[in-house]
Amino acid sequence: MYTVLAVLFVLGVVAVVSNSLTRAINYPDLLQLVENTKYSSRGSTELVEGSSGAVQFSDEQYTYEIRNLRDVQVDEKAITGRVDIARVITGSPNKFKEVTFKSIKDDSEFTNKQLREKLDRANIPWSNAEGPSMLAQSFMFFVLPLLIVFALIMFMMRRMGGVNSPMQFGRSRGKLYAQEDVGITFDDVAGIDEAVEEVREIVDFLKHPEKYQKLGGRIPRGVLLVGPPGTGKTLLAKAIAGEAGVPFFSLSGSDFVEMFVGVGAARVRDMFQQATSKAPSIIFIDELDALGKSRAGNVPGSHDEREQTLNALLVEMDGFDANAGVIVMAATNRPETLDSALLRAGRFDRNVLVDRPDKQGREDILKVHVKAVKLSSDVELQQVAAITPGFVGADLANLVNEAALLAARKGKDKVGQEEFNDGVERVTAGLEKKKRIMSEEEKRRVAYHEAGHALVAYSLPNTDPVHKVSIIPRGIAALGYTMQRPEGDRYLVTQSELESRMQVLVAGTITEEIVFRDISTGAQNDLERATQIARGMVMEYGMSRMGRINFREGNRSAFLASAGSDSFGREYSEQTAREIDQEVKRLIDESIQRARTILTERRAALEALANKLIEVEVIESEELKRIIDATLPGPRVVPGTQVAGPASMGMSTNLDNSIVSGPSRPSEPRANEA
Repeated sequence: MYTVLAVLFVLGVVAVVSNSLTRAINYPDLLQLVENTKYSSRGSTELVEGSSGAVQFSDEQYTYEIRNLRDVQVDEKAITGRVDIARVITGSPNKFKEVTFKSIKDDSEFTNKQLREKLDRANIPWSNAEGPSMLAQSFMFFVLPLLIVFALIMFMMRRMGGVNSPMQFGRSRGKLYAQEDVGITFDDVAGIDEAVEEVREIVDFLKHPEKYQKLGGRIPRGVLLVGPPGTGKTLLAKAIAGEAGVPFFSLSGSDFVEMFVGVGAARVRDMFQQATSKAPSIIFIDELDALGKSRAGNVPGSHDEREQTLNALLVEMDGFDANAGVIVMAATNRPETLDSALLRAGRFDRNVLVDRPDKQGREDILKVHVKAVKLSSDVELQQVAAITPGFVGADLANLVNEAALLAARKGKDKVGQEEFNDGVERVTAGLEKKKRIMSEEEKRRVAYHEAGHALVAYSLPNTDPVHKVSIIPRGIAALGYTMQRPEGDRYLVTQSELESRMQVLVAGTITEEIVFRDISTGAQNDLERATQIARGMVMEYGMSRMGRINFREGNRSAFLASAGSDSFGREYSEQTAREIDQEVKRLIDESIQRARTILTERRAALEALANKLIEVEVIESEELKRIIDATLPGPRVVPGTQVAGPASMGMSTNLDNSIVSGPSRPSEPRANEA
């Protein structure tokens, strides 16, 4: 196609140049030149006496003089030849130059006969112009139009062959990145050192394969990055692309999904064909669960498009024609949904967990994100990392950005520790709404509600310290909140700690009942979370009278709190389900009774705390401790409660299984909202 376009371009350029070098002369002016010219003999350049051999004519701007007519060729419609031409300038000699001219005439026999007679009388040599050859005529009338049509068709097909074109259904949508195009290295990835070390070995193998091959080792066929959202799986893949120095193909699992059966499989084959041609190379598939979901629920014999695409991927990764030198990397936060054939050794040989960072990891991540931020001298990133347990890399990046925006809003030239503290609250509890107007009755009810949360949390062991109590609305529906911050990273939680959490959650609505003899809808989220904790204790952790039995058969996600199903084929009787519901109710009722006892016995502290909240709207941890300690009738911890620790009797559960819904995550700041 490009050759045809080049030929057409050259022909067009030649035509334009030839036309630009030919001077057009009106036929009457040319005829006058012939009449003013008479040579002594045919072929001579000597003019007879009285013959000027020249003529002047004018266009819209200038006057020209032409002379020395020669090499005349006459055809049916035009006359061509050469003349000398000059622009007439008064007071200056004319500067003639030789040009080729062309003059158009009519094709009547009378005009042709008249012109020939005048040329003969003037002894001007002339000849009949040769017509175009048969080859030229064939090219102009047949070959050239076909070439133009062919070029247009090829051009339209290429235009239709874009990424979203129906002409490109079977083509892979993977983007090829060169090392210099990415600009991200392992130095830009922080907080996930173990995962970085795992994938660094792959990069080293690509650069120095002989180091491993001499010991009989081979490169892993596939590497699967799993972990919660926002932990840096895609960032880690970009770092690999920036470090490997080999072709890196990046695409999403959804790029293979189409409504037409066979299209996804064709794209898989095309992707591996491209990668194999540039081996050694890396293919990165983000959100693999969109492509590799388990086939267990499919009807036997069906031809589902996703299943055909998955089959093609399985064959390409470890079939008879295994692609040597091609490493497949993928990322997902739902590994439990992937097909078992995809996860076996020989396809994805290595699973790399990209988990939530610990305190030191969060500090390292913050150091990466604050490189472009102007920090005040009072900023301590270690302290910021300590108050953000449970935050992932994306959360910390958002926190740094929120702190910078808050500083700019206040007109500061640097970001201080205050902005980071406010940013944590904004990310955790939502945007503060100081302009929302509440009635005095609602404000008083919210103050007592939050005071109840704070008092019970302060009075019980095994609870996270209360950082702040506020009755300023935040987020979508929170009219007030009690923020608790854990003192460090936690990976297990005991039975007594879960019971204390339930008592803190139900304390708000019990306070309303004690003070106002009525309850409101503000406890909806508290009751939902308390019920979820109680149901988890009964059905998952064996922390109830039902015994050490797990009743949950649902395919729940390890990284997504709301993913999976809780009723995936129940394998217990209706009587057992009734007993489970009764046990959940018993745990909630016991929590309500214990919270009611604390609030009743410490009513003076409750009143003092609520009145202070109505007055100032926000109470920090130091002020909270001073108010409660000044009005407590006894020790801070309620007598009869048990402190959980290494020697405690409470059972424990793994914090990786989320038991707190809403914006709170295990081992991170929690806000009990009204």
